[in-house]
Amino acid sequence: MSVAVRALTGADLHAALDDLAALRIAVFAAFPYLYAGSAEYEREYLAEFTAAPDAVLVAAFDGARIVGAATASPLSAQDDYIREPFRRAGIDPAGVFYFGESVLLPDYRGQGIGHAFFDAREAAARAWGAAQASFCAVVRSDDHPARPAGYTPLDAFWRRRGYAPVAGLTGEFSWAEHGEAQESPKPMQYWMRNL
Repeated sequence: MSVAVRALTGADLHAALDDLAALRIAVFAAFPYLYAGSAEYEREYLAEFTAAPDAVLVAAFDGARIVGAATASPLSAQDDYIREPFRRAGIDPAGVFYFGESVLLPDYRGQGIGHAFFDAREAAARAWGAAQASFCAVVRSDDHPARPAGYTPLDAFWRRRGYAPVAGLTGEFSWAEHGEAQESPKPMQYWMRNL
């Protein structure tokens, strides 16, 4: 299996948005996100993402097919619900590059693509002049009823990349998960590293 990973911007980024939406819906349906995705939600979310200056989408291609993607853009361009936890924690959003989703189809995992996603986003962050990079992850209890047997969180992978959870740097994102009739807030923990 030969997968090429490359950063997309401008028209190439816009051309890949339908693929990114489909990947988000498919990958985030699983634990821990349990996302009951919709095309309407994806259109709104991705329109906001692509409006951000200096946004980058890193895509993994198997031939012409996009099998994974990761996004990043300056934190200052993100919605207030993403920026506000940084302000509360006394962290200036102006020097931070925010990493959005990183989604990869299961058959392509364990091949170094996740590392390539981080490499490309960190390169974009450094080129932009960011001093730090950050992302967030949903917080689920160890005894969550939907947690699959043998589930391993990505914490160890993120720590190997130099990221760590920042005490007190937490927020909430809202989405509808399976079994919910409407969106509800979910607790999110931010992770950071210096660049």
